[in-house]
Amino acid sequence: MARATWVLAATTAVGFALSIWLFLDNRSLRADLADRAAPAATAAGGSAATPEAKGDAWDEAVKANRDAKVAVAPGTAPALPEDKKESRGERRQRRQEEFAARFGRWDGETEEEYRARVMPLIKLGRAVPRERMAEARKEAEAKAKVTAEQSARLDKAFDKVYDDVLTYTNKAIADGQLSPYERNVAGWLDFAGGLGGILTDAQGQIGKILDAGQLKAMYDAGFEWGEYLGLSAPWEKLNPPPPAPK
Repeated sequence: MARATWVLAATTAVGFALSIWLFLDNRSLRADLADRAAPAATAAGGSAATPEAKGDAWDEAVKANRDAKVAVAPGTAPALPEDKKESRGERRQRRQEEFAARFGRWDGETEEEYRARVMPLIKLGRAVPRERMAEARKEAEAKAKVTAEQSARLDKAFDKVYDDVLTYTNKAIADGQLSPYERNVAGWLDFAGGLGGILTDAQGQIGKILDAGQLKAMYDAGFEWGEYLGLSAPWEKLNPPPPAPK
C-alpha cells in the first residue's frame, strides 16, 4: 500500500505541468477529430436530404431562365487556398510554444512580474481541488478517529515536507530539468523519482503519528496521503524559471 501511495504522490507532484501540456495537446486532437467528422456529416446529410417539392411548370420555367443568365462557366470560379494540415510534430511544437508563452519568462520580464502574472493562476487553478481534498481528509480522519492533536502534528510534519519539496523543485527548475521551453518528459519522470524519496520520508513521519489501524481506516475511506500532499504543496511559492534561452 505504501509503495502505491508514494508512486501516486510523485506523479501528482508533476501533474500540474503535465496536465497543462496534455490539455493543450488533447485540445488539438479534438479539433482534428472535429475536422474529420465534418465532411462525413455533410456527406451523410446530402445523401439523406429529400428532393425539393416541385412547383408548377410556369415557376420552373422562370427559374430555369434566371439560372441560365447567372450561370458561371465551369473552371472560372476562383479557387480557395487549400488548408495546410498540421503534422503531429508541428502541432506539438505549436503547443509547446503556447505553453512556453504562458509559463515561461517573457522577454525582459522580472521575477516579480512573473510571479504577479503566473502564480495567481496556479493558485486559482488548484483552489477547488485543494478544498475537496481538505474535506476528504477531514472525513477520513473522522472515520479513523484521528484526534485534533494528531492532526496538528501531521500539519507540522508536512511543513517540513513542503520545504524539502520546494527546495528540490526549485533546483530542478534552475537546472533546466523542469523547463517550460522544451518538452522533456524524461526530465519530468526523473524529477518524480527523486521526489518519491522525499515523500517516502513523509510516510515514515505519518506512521509515527497515526497507528496502523488509523492508516488503514483512512485508506479504506478512499483517502490517499500522496494525493493530498501533491495537491496541498504550495506550488505557487516556486521560483520563476530562468529567461528563455536565446
